[in-house]
Amino acid sequence: MPFQKVQPEKLSTSVVRQIELLILRGILRPGERLPPERELSERLGVSRPSLRDAVAALQAQGLLSARAGSGVFVADVLGSAFSPALIRLFAAHDEALFDALAFRRDMEGLAAMRAARLGSKADLQVIDATFRRMETGQGGPEAEAELDARFHMAIVEASHNVVMLHMMRAMYDLLRQGVFYNRQVMFRQRTTRAALLDQHRAINDALQARDPEAARAAVEAHLGYVEQALTDRRKAERNERIACQRLEHERSRG
Repeated sequence: MPFQKVQPEKLSTSVVRQIELLILRGILRPGERLPPERELSERLGVSRPSLRDAVAALQAQGLLSARAGSGVFVADVLGSAFSPALIRLFAAHDEALFDALAFRRDMEGLAAMRAARLGSKADLQVIDATFRRMETGQGGPEAEAELDARFHMAIVEASHNVVMLHMMRAMYDLLRQGVFYNRQVMFRQRTTRAALLDQHRAINDALQARDPEAARAAVEAHLGYVEQALTDRRKAERNERIACQRLEHERSRG
């Protein structure tokens, strides 16, 4: 018979499994500091030696990292998603910008459908609370751009697909670095800000109504607008360069 005696699991192994799942599900984020050893051992209900064994095992896996005098942190597991050479290529070519938007449109449209169907009540509350903060318009372009990213990531998190979650976190990490475009640009004009807010409201309304098709359509319309706005900005910048050349030439002619 193919049965074997069940072996009791070491406490440290149970701790490893729990922390692994918290990282996998995106609850513990890259760079996040774990509670101090005494506090964490109490929360987990294990001895400090068992906790140390678990932390050592997770460090060996590359999931945790210790910083002298600072504590134990979730490792930057997203850092290997794109190589430095590829990031430089992304930053140097406009083609990557529009491919990134197309990728987001496909992935986030699917995430919105899943979030409308599978998101918990708490998931939808997080999305709604983030949108309500966006409505206040406090903090200027930089704060608004950060809330925009949080809103979209909350939708991805509510889709409850861990592969999609980590892929999109890697994407948003690049956006925060300004690799594809500076999101603050989109918030500088009041007309653009009002349009973006209306688009996010449509996404939020569809999600709160648990309407998958409407949620996907709203996400696609929003990212289509962003793509057109960036296209128009590229054309305006090109036209300005040409106009400046023309002006300089006319002045040189006296």
